[in-house]
Amino acid sequence: MSAHLTTALRPLLHDIGAFSRVVLPDQRLRGYQLEPARAIAESVSHGLGRQFAVVFSRQAGKDEMLAQLIAWLLTRAQRSGGEIVLAAPTMTQALVSRDRLTARLRGSPLTVGRLREREGYIVQVGNASARFLSAAPSANPRGQTASLLLVANEAQDIDPAIWDARFDPMAASTNATTLFLGTVWDRNGLLHRQMEHLEELESRDGVRRVFRVPWREIEPELPAYGARVRARIAQFGETHPFIRTEYELETLDGESGLFPPHRLAQLQGDHPRRHRAEPGKRYAGLLDVAGEEEEGSGPAAFDNSARRDSTALTVVEVETRGRELPIYRVVDRLAWTGTRHTALHAQLLDLVRNVWGMSALVVDATGVGAGLASFLADALGRGPRRVTVESFIFSGASKSELGWDFLGLIDGGRFKEYADDGDELTRVYRHQLAACTYEVLPGPGRLLRWSVPVGGGHDDLLVSVAMTARLEKMDWRERVARGSDRVADHRIG
Repeated sequence: MSAHLTTALRPLLHDIGAFSRVVLPDQRLRGYQLEPARAIAESVSHGLGRQFAVVFSRQAGKDEMLAQLIAWLLTRAQRSGGEIVLAAPTMTQALVSRDRLTARLRGSPLTVGRLREREGYIVQVGNASARFLSAAPSANPRGQTASLLLVANEAQDIDPAIWDARFDPMAASTNATTLFLGTVWDRNGLLHRQMEHLEELESRDGVRRVFRVPWREIEPELPAYGARVRARIAQFGETHPFIRTEYELETLDGESGLFPPHRLAQLQGDHPRRHRAEPGKRYAGLLDVAGEEEEGSGPAAFDNSARRDSTALTVVEVETRGRELPIYRVVDRLAWTGTRHTALHAQLLDLVRNVWGMSALVVDATGVGAGLASFLADALGRGPRRVTVESFIFSGASKSELGWDFLGLIDGGRFKEYADDGDELTRVYRHQLAACTYEVLPGPGRLLRWSVPVGGGHDDLLVSVAMTARLEKMDWRERVARGSDRVADHRIG
């Protein structure tokens, strides 16, 4: 780089906003990105040793801000030297951040010929370097020092004990500025802990350390982003857990199990339980399938703590008139334990066709349920009164998605239970709701592990009810007739 060019570009090193605008115009930072970036840059430049937490709405440019901030710091320190350490929950995530940084450095005229990559995890510009490390329990990142900046990216998925023992000491001797980024899902974890601490410091000295940027603050600068989020809200509802956490940046309440008192109150309706269809209404069934080894049916089967799960059927009324999104009202539930699937098949056909005139049936096709699901799909998919049958296979990922979606229905006021009828099966179901525990597993998938623990009973009725969320995959809009009795599309009848 010529001396003249170096002199001309030197002012860019005094402001990350100017650096981004001139050096990286195609990726220049927006106002909501610049505010936290400048606060962090000031702390590093003046050796203030402050800590910051940055939480942006999903896909709003958190990682771009981080890459440009590190690129700016390395460019400034390429002669004097200095170290940056970035930790991520896994090495794969750390290397994604590394690759974004190197792409920005290669696009900068200030680092031409001075960029080097070493040992797969170190990016060096002159005498300054950034090291990208894994915070997984099996990793061994000790021995590093952060003199400029210490970063915990996706901090909600980093074990606080690992951070405190392995990473926080890296900034101790240098009093380096520390940055925590990610999405706060619940009150557990490193990111929420640090945000609470930093908000307490803010209340004392007035210095802003926590930067939350929900989607509505991004929309004025990026209208296309706002349109995309609005489409997601229209699809899932504004109270869906992903909308609340990833876009609204709310913290989920993790008190007393998956169904705390406020959620139990919200799912409760005032309509009566029924045992057959009413004219002019549409119904769907949710069938959780169990084995055939045990004997019994109805609520008595639930009194034996050693028994296996029962086959449970939940019947819901689907209301769509005058609504963009359906409301689901539970109108009946049944359970069988040990009934042979051949006998159950005939009874289910009668319930679906004759008792309820169902439009759709979701069937648990996991393991032993595969055969029954296949038989039902074959029998109900023929003739003029065809029923839409969906086979659902449970796995860790699919049950997690089901759980999140079901919570979204409840919290959005779109799922309601019938009024308490004093029935024993209703009592058992309510016990399963109250006994259900959950855990949100670390990692980008935010897997929700939920069940009634061993010794607390079973969750057959609960699982059946949660399958209501699968009805969201179907098109429940009213059919439109053409000609005499032809139908304009394949919507659920």
